[in-house]
Amino acid sequence: MTALAQDSRSEPELAAARRRSRWTLASAVALGSTGYIAAVTVTTIVARDLLGSGTWAGLPGAGLVLGSAAGSVLLSQLMSARGRRPGLVAGYGFVILGSLIALAAILSRSFPLLVGGVVVIGFGNAANQLARYAAADMVSPERRAWAIGLVVWASTVGSVAGPSLAPVAGRAASEAGLPDLAGPFLLPAIFGALAGLLVFVLLRPDPYELADESSMDRATAQVERIHIRSILRRPGVLAAIVALVVSQLVMVLIMTMTPLHMTEHGSDLAAVGIVISAHTLGMFAFSPVSGRLTDHFGAVPTIFAGTAILAGSSLLAAAAPPAGGPALVAALFLLGWGWNLGFVAGSALLSEHLELHERTRVQGVADAMIWSSAAAASLGSGLIMAAVGYAALGVIGAGLVAIPIVVLGVNRRPLSAR
Repeated sequence: MTALAQDSRSEPELAAARRRSRWTLASAVALGSTGYIAAVTVTTIVARDLLGSGTWAGLPGAGLVLGSAAGSVLLSQLMSARGRRPGLVAGYGFVILGSLIALAAILSRSFPLLVGGVVVIGFGNAANQLARYAAADMVSPERRAWAIGLVVWASTVGSVAGPSLAPVAGRAASEAGLPDLAGPFLLPAIFGALAGLLVFVLLRPDPYELADESSMDRATAQVERIHIRSILRRPGVLAAIVALVVSQLVMVLIMTMTPLHMTEHGSDLAAVGIVISAHTLGMFAFSPVSGRLTDHFGAVPTIFAGTAILAGSSLLAAAAPPAGGPALVAALFLLGWGWNLGFVAGSALLSEHLELHERTRVQGVADAMIWSSAAAASLGSGLIMAAVGYAALGVIGAGLVAIPIVVLGVNRRPLSAR
């Protein structure tokens, strides 16, 4: 979208419009995440049911995040050309389409169709992720992490409701004569439709028109050709992307196989839902705290704290009893919180080192890199678990957190100068 100028609103009107837009974004993310997380809860279980083996059960999970990677690039391009609102509405439309394809796959017992459906769901989920950057553009730099944290926090609703609604939807589907695992895949269609309608009706004017003046002053009036490679080489941008990628990779590596790990040791869907609810609660509930910590202490110290928590939780998951219980619940909760610290602080660090006219496309590329790495982790997690067991995933995850520590250490001087 080339027009970045605000309209002639008074300061109180502008503040009210920004506040309404932030809460619209947060509400849409809450709805979208509910359906998405309900589907994530049962994806590996559905895959094993269709295949009869858990070896490739991580493939649909990889499809979810690979779809998110593709969606991040294409939806960000749409947003850059047409505005944030059309891109978000289109994303939620893809969520509806993908859930219906996945439902057809379960009814026809087609594993390839299931993979295709979850790829489309993941494509639409990119809208939920890109919403945090729209919120960040509408506040001053010193409140940027707080705004990101607010929108990410909205996914707390989905983190609690999604896994809890999965068995309810399963029972409803069974009573209707459908496979019980088909029920959770109806939820993304329902909640995606509500989120898309909310954005279409209430996200007016477009968040681009409400961008903070300090960011607009730094942006060039004309649209410049963005040289992505040169931007990605900036120390701050590189450090932010590495932190985001590794946090996502470690979280997905362990989280994806936890439901399958539990069910193979006798846990039912309700027990799996408790553990995944704890995990997603950790992922989202403390986002405002993560934002405040980032704004107060800085992005880099907050990322360091997140990596430490990720390492500890990964080892705890490796040592926890497989049937669930307090240890596994705590491990998955802390895994989510460590991810959240890195996600909020990394997103804020990325926005800090980008001009306004650069942000939409570069943020989309960054999210694509995040989700592509997560897709590899999701696919690899099934192979690793089949070969050497679930505990190995935790040990590998703990080792991976050394990567952002090294990158941040190497770039310490330019980051401090900024």
